[in-house]
Amino acid sequence: MTGNDPLSNALSAIDNAEGVGKLTQTVEPASNEIGSVLEVFYDSGYIGGFEFVDDGKAGRFEVELKGAINECGSVQPRYSAGADEFEKWEKRFLPAQDYGALVVTTSHGIMSHYEAREAGVGGQVIAYVY
Repeated sequence: MTGNDPLSNALSAIDNAEGVGKLTQTVEPASNEIGSVLEVFYDSGYIGGFEFVDDGKAGRFEVELKGAINECGSVQPRYSAGADEFEKWEKRFLPAQDYGALVVTTSHGIMSHYEAREAGVGGQVIAYVY
C-alpha cells in the first residue's frame, strides 16, 4: 500500500537509506516538486547528486547519498511562513539555529529558508533536513 504524499514517501525512503548506510536510493515516482527539493538538498550539501531516469511512466530519481543527513522529512500540514517568521519554524523543526535547512515553496520557486530570507519572500514550509 502506498501513501498519499509522494514527497513524504521520498523523504522517508532517503532518511531510511541514510540510516542503514546505503550509498544510493531510488525515489519513485518522480515529480517536479521532489526534484526541486532534491536540488535544495544538493545545494545545501546533504546529497552527492541525483539523476532523473525516464522509465516510460512517471520516472524516478537515482539519489547519491553522502551520509550527511541525520534526519529529513516533510512538514504536514504545510505551514505558511512570512519572510520574518522562519526563526519560529527553525526552532520547531531543526535541532539548533543555523543547523540544517527548511525547504520552502515561494512565489519564486522552491528554495531553502536561507535563500527565501535573503530574497525577502515568504511561503509554505514543506520539508526539513539536518
